[in-house]
Amino acid sequence: MCEETAESHAQVPRGRADTRPYKSAGARRAATLGYAPSARAAEAAGGFAGPIGSIASGLASHRLRGTPQFPISMSDDTSFKTAGPVSFGPFTLRVAQRLLERDGVPVDLGGRAMDVLLALVANANTIVSKRELMALAWPGMVVSDGSLRYQIAMLRQALGDGQDGARYLSNVVGRGYCFVARIAPAAAAPDTQPEPEASPVEPGLPAQPVELLGRAKDLAAIPAQLARTRFVTIVGSGGVGKTSVAVRTGQDMLGEFNGAVVFVDLSMLLDPGLVPSAIASMLGLSVRSADPIPSLIAYLRERRMLLILDNCEPVISPAASRADGIFQAAPRIHILASSREALRVQGEHIHLLDPLDNPPDQPGLAARDILMYPATRLFVDRAGASGAMPELNDEDAPVIASICRKLDGVALAIELAARRVAAYGLQQTAALLDERLSLSWLGQRTAQPRHQTLQATLDWSYELLDMPERLVLCRLSVFVGHFSLEAAREVAADQELTQVQVVDAVASLAEKSLLSIRRSGTSTQYRLLESTRAYAHSKAGADLADSAARRHAVYFRKRLEQMAEQDDAFSRDTARASDLADLGNVRAALAWCFDRADARELGVSLVLAAVPAFMAMSLLAECHDWSKRALAELGTAFAGSAAEMHLQAAVGLSQMFTRGHSDEVRHALERSLQVAEELGDSRSQVELLGRLQIFHERIGDFVESLSHARRCAAVAASIDDATAQATANSLVGLCHHLVGDQPRARHFLEAAIAGAPVSRQRSSIHAGFDFHNRACIALARTLWLQGQPSQAVIVAQRAVEEARHLNHPVTLCIALIWAVSVYMWVGDLARAEQDIDRFIAYAESHSLTPYLAVGRGVNGELAIKRGDAARGVQAIQESLIELRASRYELLTTSFNITLAEGLNAIGRNADALELMNDTLALVHAKGDLYNLPELLRVKARALSGAVTPDAASAEESLLEALAVSRQQGARSWELRVAMDLARLWEKAGRGGEGKELLAGVLALYTEGFETADLQEAERLLDVSMD
Repeated sequence: MCEETAESHAQVPRGRADTRPYKSAGARRAATLGYAPSARAAEAAGGFAGPIGSIASGLASHRLRGTPQFPISMSDDTSFKTAGPVSFGPFTLRVAQRLLERDGVPVDLGGRAMDVLLALVANANTIVSKRELMALAWPGMVVSDGSLRYQIAMLRQALGDGQDGARYLSNVVGRGYCFVARIAPAAAAPDTQPEPEASPVEPGLPAQPVELLGRAKDLAAIPAQLARTRFVTIVGSGGVGKTSVAVRTGQDMLGEFNGAVVFVDLSMLLDPGLVPSAIASMLGLSVRSADPIPSLIAYLRERRMLLILDNCEPVISPAASRADGIFQAAPRIHILASSREALRVQGEHIHLLDPLDNPPDQPGLAARDILMYPATRLFVDRAGASGAMPELNDEDAPVIASICRKLDGVALAIELAARRVAAYGLQQTAALLDERLSLSWLGQRTAQPRHQTLQATLDWSYELLDMPERLVLCRLSVFVGHFSLEAAREVAADQELTQVQVVDAVASLAEKSLLSIRRSGTSTQYRLLESTRAYAHSKAGADLADSAARRHAVYFRKRLEQMAEQDDAFSRDTARASDLADLGNVRAALAWCFDRADARELGVSLVLAAVPAFMAMSLLAECHDWSKRALAELGTAFAGSAAEMHLQAAVGLSQMFTRGHSDEVRHALERSLQVAEELGDSRSQVELLGRLQIFHERIGDFVESLSHARRCAAVAASIDDATAQATANSLVGLCHHLVGDQPRARHFLEAAIAGAPVSRQRSSIHAGFDFHNRACIALARTLWLQGQPSQAVIVAQRAVEEARHLNHPVTLCIALIWAVSVYMWVGDLARAEQDIDRFIAYAESHSLTPYLAVGRGVNGELAIKRGDAARGVQAIQESLIELRASRYELLTTSFNITLAEGLNAIGRNADALELMNDTLALVHAKGDLYNLPELLRVKARALSGAVTPDAASAEESLLEALAVSRQQGARSWELRVAMDLARLWEKAGRGGEGKELLAGVLALYTEGFETADLQEAERLLDVSMD
């Protein structure tokens, strides 16, 4: 029976379905299409209320016996037989098969959405009320309009309604829905179909499942494979949907086999010797001998039929033997089997049935996003059917996606969880699953016993295992996520089980679908589905679980230590690092170690091994928490040790990026540097001085930041290490850029980048960010300041792309925020908006709290530049308050400059002037002098735009800005100053001087003429200033 869903399948009665007409208009129109959604729908409409089985039989009868067909009027006034296929646009709707195709490819459409589509197509160009549609799709149930809207949304998504001008469905407000596309017969057909040859057996299929989401490809592939090879076994884990797919395949192929489709359920057989008798019984054969096999073969030899052998695993050997015998002796028999493991006989072809696809684990998932994935669609549909979710919204979408990911896309588990929403609500259901995956939640009353709960489904599989397989399964429950065969051998083997036995058991468990397999290139990894893992853990005793957990922690500590010794293990290919390090298992091991007093020393060593991996994947909040916990366990005996040095460094850097720039961060980094100096560890000193440099840079102390960069360069020069030298060059170059020495900045930054091929031999990303990438993005800003805007954009884009390939969120955030400044400087606001949105998304998903305020401030800058000065001013002011609370002052000056521009724009020139004077004092004290020319220029605008303009002071400020920009080698600032001076002098009757000054600066440019500043300068020159 149905193995994978909680739906029950009643046997189809032998005989024709009742064909009495429905009494309601909606039911009559449905019948016109040869479509009866359910007996309850008919009963609700006032018509015949036969059993569900008779409806399925009626559909089968319609396919086989040429049920009378009724014409309906379509949008082109053409009458045709609607039980045949109809077409609209690129779509073909095969009514009898309840199948929608697009250009011949099946479209994945749920059962209720199909009910709605059929009703609407039957009434093309006619409004169908919401009440009628809900009666057809939810027979006998009271549901809200939200459930119907969800199904309409599914239809529109499947049809691409509204894309490229295509229109299929129209919503008539207050009345209902209307199908508006032009409909035509898919192919010419005679008015009546001939009676097929009498079927050798009466079909005995269970009724079709109401829903079968996400299986369109499987339902297309299996019949095609059966046509080619005659023997297919659907293999998958318990609850994944094997029986449902087998039943639907049988229903779809009734016409192909003239009704000769026989379904044999082997799940209830306790005696393996009864397999032949069970098959014979379903064929209607009398068993009159002790050995029915010869009679069975004789009967089947010349017949053509599809034989479905469902749930073979409890009687796997005799089922395989009988299937093989029938396949070899009866050349016209097609066999479709379902099992949790392959039958492993000649001629068998395996169709692996994977769990339903889930949405990815990423921020920003909306309701429309999760409807694209069958697992979440199934959950929403089943929860909606229970009346628990009248309408899906964006707030619920991430919760539903998380539930379905936890349930691994297993259809039975999703249905059971969805039914709990009515009792607990969505949030509480999710919380209960997080606390402990519930194996005992009840499904439908009419489901098979083994499908009433997940516990019963897994009990079924567990009882079929031998003792070594049971032991290995229980020990493997300590793994979270994927694991390798090597890991399984190390963790599951002990004095009781050899590694050879473990290898054999792993292979057997995989064959029985209790372990899922993931192959990538030459590697193979295994995984217990979450429901199976919870079950196996419940079967393991305390001693067994603890010994496996200790071996698990030791194995992953060793694995991480080995990776740390490999060149570049945690830098240029962090996807590989993620796979190998298997942070899910590391987390589980850490939690176990620190929860047990006798394993905390092991936990400290595991934290030390895990820190580089945490850094490589920007898991900074997690790195901070585990490092602090390990430091607390370290004790005075380890003070001044390498362990303390690494843990203090991890605490300092991770807290700086996630919680701000407190004295605790500075103390941790300085203590780590002190230990490194005492130990004579020069390489660690280079890394720690780099961390202290960025700490002082981010708190706005640019003089101290340069001091740490120079100290780093001195240490790097004392050792023969290309990575250390490249790191030092990048730090010194960035500091010179910020203090306003652009020629020297470019020299050091280019030296750092040139040394990158050598520096990549050792990782720098485990220091918290990639120094090479940081040098690239700093060079982009330097190039813009030096008057090479086009080159600046190219280098910025390259730096962002490289950071994306690194798959390291902190490095990518640094690249994005500096690239955004370049895009705003050149006037490409669209690209700046796009990248700041990505920046904010990464900051949110990785708990980089200060960066969130930075993102809001940049959005304020963009608002001012787009003309919405009032909104921009408020956003920047709020951002600065947040940033000061976390002592993040790196961007204070640039935010203040744009804030002053906004204040000038809304007429608050006095406030702008006061802000610029305060900022000038701060810049001279703290040292971020690269902003000085722009500060003076904006100050001049505030002076000249005041209620009583002060042109003389404005000119003085601009002339100072001109001199500073030339001193710094900042040609782009010089150009902006020259434009403002030209405007000021034009008003004073000195237009010729202004034009001469601007022309002289513009003549120095050799590229970038497409950027905003250069285009504005050319426009000014085109205007006569005489």
